[in-house]
Amino acid sequence: MTTFLTATLLLLAQAQDPTPRTWEVDGVKREAIVYAPSKKTDGKVPLVFDFHGHGGTAKHAARTHHFQEAWPEAVVVYMQGLNTPGKLTDPEGKKSGWQSGPGDQKDRDLNFFDAVLASMKKDYPIDEKRIYSTGHSNGGAFTYLLWAKRGDVFAAFAPVAAAAGPYFADAKPKPLFHAASEKDPLVTFAMQQRTLDRVKKLNGCEDQGTDWAKGCLQYSSKNGAPVVIYLHDEGHKYPQPTPALIVKFFQEQAKK
Repeated sequence: MTTFLTATLLLLAQAQDPTPRTWEVDGVKREAIVYAPSKKTDGKVPLVFDFHGHGGTAKHAARTHHFQEAWPEAVVVYMQGLNTPGKLTDPEGKKSGWQSGPGDQKDRDLNFFDAVLASMKKDYPIDEKRIYSTGHSNGGAFTYLLWAKRGDVFAAFAPVAAAAGPYFADAKPKPLFHAASEKDPLVTFAMQQRTLDRVKKLNGCEDQGTDWAKGCLQYSSKNGAPVVIYLHDEGHKYPQPTPALIVKFFQEQAKK
């Protein structure tokens, strides 16, 4: 079998099946699940990072968020967290999660992101104008941390059921999709609303929103950084329409 044919079959296999990957970061084994594009496109491809909530797993996120199906032209990476003390639950850190602020756990998760990003750029023709981050709950909070500390990398962000911490003062305007519920018993709507107010001010958004999709209002921005807010009634859960809405938003955003 020729080298070219072998490489072609390998790419096809990668496009159809998830690829578990490991990295050694600061002496610790880290893991993620990578989906190569299942739909061929010409040129460079978008890259989506997804972060599970506290106590979650990359495997469960891949099964339930299914960005690889919602955006088959993209490389999708489901990152796996390590045992981490939670801000709202699990103070002893018996479950998996992500650092809550800069410097926590010696920035192990920011360093993990840096390592995976470098690998994806090496292994795939990544479009550096179309790199995105999303996550649920603690993973959404980590997405806000990435915005503050690695914001120049990304075109847009999409946290779900999450709020930003004091570190967000370092953030620069970026497009945002945020899913929230007034019935959320864990990350309360008041907590999320404070974050959204900060983002809308940062992005220079209009006071009044306009319909963008079912359940969604878009606040236009003088900085070219719109905010879309998706309100649902499912509490702290991850609503089924969310991935398609996030992909729709991401597809409208690219770094200038």
